[in-house]
Amino acid sequence: MSNTTMQVRQTQRVTNQERSTLTYTPRFDIWEEEAAFHLTGDLPGVSSEQLEIQYEDGELRIWGKAPPRQGKVEYWTQEYGIGDFYRSFSLGEGIDGDRIEAVLKDGVLELTLPKHPSVQPRRIAVKSV
Repeated sequence: MSNTTMQVRQTQRVTNQERSTLTYTPRFDIWEEEAAFHLTGDLPGVSSEQLEIQYEDGELRIWGKAPPRQGKVEYWTQEYGIGDFYRSFSLGEGIDGDRIEAVLKDGVLELTLPKHPSVQPRRIAVKSV
């Protein structure tokens, strides 16, 4: 990773300012390309209305509520989270916060975090004399 290394901070409790209930932490895949970071996370059953994403002071925060499944089923085990969820990522310097994009499709949240042009690698041409 580059100087804009993402430091993932898993948080089990949202700050009082945002929410004061216990949460579960959804998992995300993270990868870096030359011009952007990408995050992909599974949020089954969550709609865009139940999802909040905020970027402030170099920190990306994702929170919302996964609704309980319908029906009267007694599960042997239940691995998908339901209820409140929260996840935060410390992005460091160099993310262009005005150009962050988020798409929720079929229960998968995809985020694109473009790097600010000033921190992207620049190819320098070498002249022969």
